[in-house]
Amino acid sequence: MEFSYQETIQLLLSLLIGGMIGIEREYSSKAAGFRTMILISVGSTLFTIISRKLGAPANEDRIAANIITGIGFIGAGVVFKDGFSVTGLTTAASIWVTAALGMAIGSGDYVLAGEGTILTIIILFLFEYIQLVIDRMHQRRTYKISFQKDRIKIEEIRDQLRSRGLKFIERSETKHEDDIRFSLDVLGSQKKVDDFNKYLMNSDLIKSFDC
Repeated sequence: MEFSYQETIQLLLSLLIGGMIGIEREYSSKAAGFRTMILISVGSTLFTIISRKLGAPANEDRIAANIITGIGFIGAGVVFKDGFSVTGLTTAASIWVTAALGMAIGSGDYVLAGEGTILTIIILFLFEYIQLVIDRMHQRRTYKISFQKDRIKIEEIRDQLRSRGLKFIERSETKHEDDIRFSLDVLGSQKKVDDFNKYLMNSDLIKSFDC
């Protein structure tokens, strides 16, 4: 089999693109980091090249079509659910996009791969700051509040939340001797959440809380 400069260039490009995305994921201390993204990009490029060779001329996509299925399994492995919170979705989406860019390179569509890479880098780097602003405006905290049932009622805590314009979802209420442990999710701006935290810290009726 003859040496192909084009295929070598494709593999090097996929290494570069996977590395660029991987640097951001590594910097953010995500599960799929620098080497993982490179391997996903290079692997997708390899499978696309092989698919074109084995399926030519009529069925060049028979292997490449299964890349999406395989990437789905990898992406699912970095998504975790904890109560009402889900983490790893951005990393899973990054894996998905990295594989797509590798496939674009393997198919020889360098312009599309370049445009996709630029957009991905912008989304991961620049849009993070926009998300931080949004997060400040819309916080979601899980609270576990303990208090003596004879000193304060749950309804008073609800009233404190409502008076600050905070939305809340009650998760559980447990009783142990004279104490009540109240668990709930609170949604609102950072300023309002901080104000509620001050109320909890300064109240003599609240024994303890964490969020």
